[in-house]
Amino acid sequence: MYTRKTTLFYALLIAVASLAVGMVIASRLDLSPESSAQTLGGAVVRGNSAPFTGPVTATTFRDIAKAVTPAVVNIRTESRQAGQDLTQFFGGGQGGGDDLFERFFGQPGGGQGGGQGRPQSRDRVVQAAGTGFIIDKAGFILTNNHVVEDATKIEVSLYGEDSDQEYAARVVGRDPLTDSALIELTEKPNHTLPEVKFGDSSQMQQGDWVMAIGNPFGLAHTVSVGVISATSRSFPVADGRTAAVLQTDAAINPGNSGGPLLNVRGEVVGINTAIYTDARQSGNIGIGFAMPINLVLDLLPQLRGGKITRGRIGVAIGPIPANALEEFGLKDRNGAVIMSVSPGSAAAKGGMEPGDVVIAYNGKPIKNRDELVAMVVSTRPGTVVPVRIVRDKQERTLNVTVDELNLEAETQARADNGPNNAPQQEPTSGFGMSLSNITPQIAEQLRLETNTRGAIIVDVDPDSAAARAGLQPRDIILRVGRTAVTSAAEAQRELARVPSKATAFLRVLRNGSEQFVTVQKD
Repeated sequence: MYTRKTTLFYALLIAVASLAVGMVIASRLDLSPESSAQTLGGAVVRGNSAPFTGPVTATTFRDIAKAVTPAVVNIRTESRQAGQDLTQFFGGGQGGGDDLFERFFGQPGGGQGGGQGRPQSRDRVVQAAGTGFIIDKAGFILTNNHVVEDATKIEVSLYGEDSDQEYAARVVGRDPLTDSALIELTEKPNHTLPEVKFGDSSQMQQGDWVMAIGNPFGLAHTVSVGVISATSRSFPVADGRTAAVLQTDAAINPGNSGGPLLNVRGEVVGINTAIYTDARQSGNIGIGFAMPINLVLDLLPQLRGGKITRGRIGVAIGPIPANALEEFGLKDRNGAVIMSVSPGSAAAKGGMEPGDVVIAYNGKPIKNRDELVAMVVSTRPGTVVPVRIVRDKQERTLNVTVDELNLEAETQARADNGPNNAPQQEPTSGFGMSLSNITPQIAEQLRLETNTRGAIIVDVDPDSAAARAGLQPRDIILRVGRTAVTSAAEAQRELARVPSKATAFLRVLRNGSEQFVTVQKD
């Protein structure tokens, strides 16, 4: 969190450094065929997908910096927070910026407080800094959602202008699932704005050179160079939801969020989103993440309109266990297993059940869970989609009418875990869990329907097969394989029939929703 004095200090520092090393000015980059990127105008924007040709020379990255840096902006926000100390997200006054990944991986005791003392119950103004890049001469800028989310004030500074010259901006549209936001300058300079060119993020492969430009720790318009370390890296964007992102070792630090990740043609292939940190340091350790630009470009018309509409069918899905192909009746691991179906959801109405394996969606084969998620969320709500599944080793097609995703409602529905109360523990052999019958007291406390029958899990050995499969106390086993169980004894009997090292298929009730769980018996 920056104070204005801190911002001015770093601005002066950069100015002195600029005189010493000779800050570069804008110039045109002609290393490749002309990009096919378009301005907004409501049309779908596409990046340049021409093949990469030509060598990387001693001046390649210098030329990229000269061409693109003028289109990169620094963003300062203010927001009001009540009764919560967000220094854990924004660096605690130790240099500003943000570190979204600390929300998921934690930073115990690191960078918190910043001399602010304990959180106050009254509203307080929180400042944060980030980066963005101009995509249209009319003043439209792309950045991260978490940079501007809940901001009451947004100010943008441009490259080459005085450090105290800032322009007001407003949020046009934002999307938590791609951590992207479109903002617009409401105050504009008296000169023409530069704009970036877009590349094709699907072209990026491990080992490809990339450059990041941003505002790390308030050090405006800093460039760093590295390679693509991995593609399609699973990254948490919301409770129970992930996105496939680019991983890079180009130095990304707090404050880089929202800046561009560029290919060797100087085209944007990603939006720098987060870094992985550990308990020893809060800065770059060579693991950064960028949202692929193709995901964001597909959403630009909706961002411009201020509302993102996505599809949802109401299932939790997982990968197909490698050791259970025969039990599923599959030849390979292409597809996704339905782990649970939300009551009243599109999937439930369409007849989908936990344990079904989805192998095709809307006529297109499914390789894995991420592919299925991407297809569903891109489907217009209200569309009737044929879903090809395998159930009990037989293929069948179900017609599902896609719902509209309400992310806030979905997150709220996951909040209640219920109490734990389960007497008369009876351990299972080879699974590492203890079961009990469902007593009236348990049924009341877990708010179970009166006809619920099964065996409740009351304890799980942390080093057991059950723990590795994700089973938890308070889960209720409804079926083992194709056999329904109504008591702990029946569940024990069916689990005992599973051979050692074989896979048990369980139907489990968790928080009011049925789950499908596979457990390999020890």
